[in-house]
Amino acid sequence: MLRRRFLLGPCLLACVVLLAPPVGAADRASQRSQFRAALAAAGRTPEAAWKKLADGLEDYPLYPYIELAALRPHLGKAGATEVTAFLKRWPDTLPAADLRSAWLRELARRGDWKTFAATYVASDDRELQCDALLGRLASGASLDAARDIEPFWNGERGLPDACKSVLRAARVQGLVSDASVWEHLLRAADAGSVNAAGDAASLLTGAERIAADRILAALGDPRATLAKAKAWADEARARDAVSYAFVRLARRDSDAAETLWAELEARFKWDDAQKNRVLNAIALYRATSYSPDALARLKALPDAAADDATREWRVRIALTGGDFKETLAALERMSDTQKADARWRYLRARMLAKLGREAESASLMAEVAREANFHGFLAADWSSRPYAICPNTLAGDTSAEAALEQHGDLERAYEFRALDMLSEARREWKFAMGKLDANQQRLAADGAYRKGWYDRAVFAFSADPQTQRLYEQRFPLGMEKHVRASAADAGIDPAWAYAIIRAESAWMTDAHSHADAYGLMQLLPGVAKKVAKSAGLPYARASDLFDPAFNIRLGTRFLGQMADAYDGSPWLASAAYNAGQAPVGRWLDARGTLEPDFFVETIPYKETREYVARVLAFSVIYDWRMNGKALALSSRMPKFGQAYRAPDATTPRKDVVCPANEPVEKKAEELAPTDAPPVEAPRDATPTPANP
Repeated sequence: MLRRRFLLGPCLLACVVLLAPPVGAADRASQRSQFRAALAAAGRTPEAAWKKLADGLEDYPLYPYIELAALRPHLGKAGATEVTAFLKRWPDTLPAADLRSAWLRELARRGDWKTFAATYVASDDRELQCDALLGRLASGASLDAARDIEPFWNGERGLPDACKSVLRAARVQGLVSDASVWEHLLRAADAGSVNAAGDAASLLTGAERIAADRILAALGDPRATLAKAKAWADEARARDAVSYAFVRLARRDSDAAETLWAELEARFKWDDAQKNRVLNAIALYRATSYSPDALARLKALPDAAADDATREWRVRIALTGGDFKETLAALERMSDTQKADARWRYLRARMLAKLGREAESASLMAEVAREANFHGFLAADWSSRPYAICPNTLAGDTSAEAALEQHGDLERAYEFRALDMLSEARREWKFAMGKLDANQQRLAADGAYRKGWYDRAVFAFSADPQTQRLYEQRFPLGMEKHVRASAADAGIDPAWAYAIIRAESAWMTDAHSHADAYGLMQLLPGVAKKVAKSAGLPYARASDLFDPAFNIRLGTRFLGQMADAYDGSPWLASAAYNAGQAPVGRWLDARGTLEPDFFVETIPYKETREYVARVLAFSVIYDWRMNGKALALSSRMPKFGQAYRAPDATTPRKDVVCPANEPVEKKAEELAPTDAPPVEAPRDATPTPANP
C-alpha cells in the first residue's frame, strides 16, 4: 500500500485561536439550548432581553452570532462606532466578515464613501468590488479599464447594479468603446447568457442598440426572431442575431431549425463564423435527438464548424447504427484532449476488436485497465485483469491535529454541525479552510471524516489530484449496519446503495436539489410518500427526508422498485433513478438492442450518461471497500431483458491490485465521470452542476 506523508506548514500555530478549557458534555448541551434561545431573541427583543438570555455565553464559540443577529436588523440606523467595536471584538472571524459586508452595503446605499473606504478590505464579492469603484469615482478618481473593469466584466454572467453603474461611468470616461461592448455582448450570446448580453446592450444607443436588441430577442424568442428576419436587410449585426436565433431554436426544435435554415440560408451573405455557428448547432441537435439525417449532417460539417461536442456525437451516432468502421473513423477525428480520455480510448479498443484488430485492441485495453474509473474497470473485465486501485493513506500528526482542534473557526463549524445548522457549519468550514495551507486543509478534512462529517472529506479530497487515492475518506462506509440492513430488506446490493448515496449527495444529509429532491439519496417528496405508504412507514413532510436513516430506508426501497422494473438490472435502474422511467423507456425502445456499454454511451442526457458510469464505478469501489474484492462491473450490466440477481457473500468477486508502476497521481478528469461530487447545496438552495 502506498503511503504519503503530508507535512504541516509552519503557520499552523499562528492560525490557531486558543480557546477556553474543554467544556463538559452536559454544560455544552446547556449552552447549545441557551444559544438557540438567545439567537432567536436577538434582533427581535430589546437589548436587555436578549442579553439576559445570553448571559454566561460569552465564552461559547458561537456567541458572536448572537451579537451579530442583534445588530444586523438595525444597520440602517447604526453608526460606525458600534460596527467598528464589533469588528474589533471579533477580528478575523466569519461573523465579523458578514457584518463588514452588510455594513459596506449600507454605506454604499447611503453614499457614505469616506466611511466605506475606511472599512473596505479586498473582497471576492463583485458587488462590493464595484461599490468600492463607485466610491473612487465619487472622490473624483479615474478608472483603468484593465485594472478596474475587466476583472468583474467577463461577459458571461449578469452584473450587480453597482457594476452596471461603474460600466456607465467608464463609458463616460471613454474607457469602454463600442467595440468592447460588442465583444462582451457576443461573448455573452455565445455563452447563452441573456442577462449578461442585456448588461452589454444597455451601454449602446441608436442603431447599435437596435442591433443589440435583435440579439437579445434572438436569445429569448428565437422562433419569432427568425420570422421577422425574413424582412431584414442583409447586415452583419442582423446576421449575428439570426445565427444566434438558429442556435437557440435548434436546441429546442431541430426540425424547425432545419426547415427555416432551408428558407434563410440563401437570404443572407454569411461570414464563416456565422454560418458555422448555425451548421454546428443544427448538426449537433439533430444528433442529440437521433434524427435520421444526423450522421450525414455531422459528416458534412466543415472542419472549422466542428467542435468537441459534434465530434463525440459523431461517434455516438455511428455507434448507434452499428457501423464500427465509421465509429473508429469518428474516434480518429477527435481532438487530442478527447483521445486522451479513458472513455474514448476504451471505445476505440472495443472498435478495434470488432474490426478484427485484436492485438491493437488488447494493448489498448491493458492500458485503460490501469485506471480506477468506469471505463478502466470495463477494460479490466474485457482483458481478464484484476482491478487497478491504488489506495493511499494520510499520515497522522498528533500535535498538528490537536492544534487544529483548537482552531476557532473550525470550532464554530463543528458547533453549528452539532446544532444541526448545517448551512452555517459549511460556511464556517469554508472560512476556516481559507486560512489553512494545503497540508493543513488535508488534515482538517481527514479530521472531519473521523468525526463522521463525511461530505467535508468527500469534497476536499475528490477535488485535489494529490488526494484522490484516499479511498477511505472519499468513499465512507457511513451507517454501515443500517445501509446493509436496508439494502437487504430492499433486495439490493449494499455497495450499489452506497454508490447511489455517494453520487446523489456526497453524504450531505441536508442536500436539496433544484428538482426538489431531498437528503442522502435525493428523494422527491411525492416518491417518498408513495414508498413510505407501501412500506408502512410514517411520513409527514419533505423535511423528514433530511433524517439520514429514514432517507436510506426509503431510498433503498425505491431503488429496489427501480431494479424490479428492469429485471433487477442495476445499470438500467440507475438510469431510471436519475432520469425517470419514461425517458429510459424511450431509449430502450430506440436502442435497447445495443450492448450495454454502447447503450450507456448513447444515452442522450449528459447528466444521466455520466451518472450511470459514476454509480457503477462507485459500486466497484464500495464493493472492494466492504469485501476486499469487487464484483465485476460488467456483471452489473446484463443485456436488456436478461435477469439480474443481486450478489451475496458467496458471489465470486475480482481481485483488486495496485500495479507496481501505477502513477501515484492522476488528473481529476481521469476520475470523471466516476467521481464528480455534486455542488454543495444546503437546505432550500439550488445546486448547479459540478465536475471537480
